[in-house]
Amino acid sequence: MEFTFDADLWRWESRRAFYTFVSLPPEVEDHVLMVAGDLLRGWGSVRVEARVSSSTFATSVFPLGEENAYALPVKRAVRDAEGVGVGVGDTFAVTLRLLDF
Repeated sequence: MEFTFDADLWRWESRRAFYTFVSLPPEVEDHVLMVAGDLLRGWGSVRVEARVSSSTFATSVFPLGEENAYALPVKRAVRDAEGVGVGVGDTFAVTLRLLDF
């Protein structure tokens, strides 16, 4: 199952570092939860293959809290290779494919 959507890059800070993510649109989240069902991995994550422009990478999407909102981490190497993520708030197209389903 594959989804394509536009998303804004946002920043989450931890104690020692920061990470960048995009939020999945609600309709994509609904499909992820429906397909994954009881097969969610640690922390409720779901394995995916993501594509941002010409970069394809394997990762997981993670729930953000009780509202079932999911986020896709966008690695620095991908941001650098594609020229996205220079600033938080950049918008770009994402293609997401669920793995293991």
